Amino acid sequence: MHTSRRTWLTGMLAAALLAGCAVTPAPAPAPTPQVRAALAPTGKLRVGVYPGSPISQLDRSGRKTGVAYELGRELARWLDVPFEPLEYRTEADVFEALQAMEVDVTFTQASDERARDVNFTLPLLNLERGYLVSSGGKLREVAEIDRAGVKVGVVQGSPAQAVLARAYRHAQLVPVASPKAAAALLAQRRIDAFAAGKDILYTLADGMSGVQVLDGRWGLEPLALALPKGRQAGLSYLSRFALTVRRDGTLDAAVDRAGLRGTVEPSVR
Repeated sequence: MHTSRRTWLTGMLAAALLAGCAVTPAPAPAPTPQVRAALAPTGKLRVGVYPGSPISQLDRSGRKTGVAYELGRELARWLDVPFEPLEYRTEADVFEALQAMEVDVTFTQASDERARDVNFTLPLLNLERGYLVSSGGKLREVAEIDRAGVKVGVVQGSPAQAVLARAYRHAQLVPVASPKAAAALLAQRRIDAFAAGKDILYTLADGMSGVQVLDGRWGLEPLALALPKGRQAGLSYLSRFALTVRRDGTLDAAVDRAGLRGTVEPSVR
């Protein structure tokens, strides 16, 4: 999401912070009792997060960040209710908790398949899907992946697995339990590439040597705010919140603090 608008907003925020000035949050529209009951039925805003991802939650020097974490905290401010982040092991666990109404809102991949089970706002970001490969190896471009003899790791049960299973004609998919497991297989040269969202790939690359994220992409992953089905009274308010944070710099600032890379702005603003 490296546009001139984003660069300008980020520069203005940074200048204000360096100057010791507080960035005043946008005034929050007062929610009706029906909206508050739909979005925070327990009296708290329960935000589903999972650790280790800039999309969701990171712990940096004892301070929590991550796009889902920060947007959840800001939404709680809008609603004037306590912010309660609920941490789960994986993104899939968060999504299951959202379906079970154990979580009120999260920020996650907004696929057509998932939209049958939860409600989404319009996308706030698009995330590039790409490949992590060995530096100086046989794979140097995305177009070289789908060849005979190439083994591509993919997290078992992930959206990437379903998409690539349909797309590949020659490459072999190797299901793995987690990105960490894929990194180990890549280091051992037991797979030639790992396919995932670039948020995961860059995070892995930062902790490894001899690997790189290929330029280009094999797809885009829309990311949006989600709430459980049956909470229609809160969807319009949540959609207004989503549009506001996209336009006023709140989203950009959260992305920068989390170090989220590989994002592209959605076409609809």
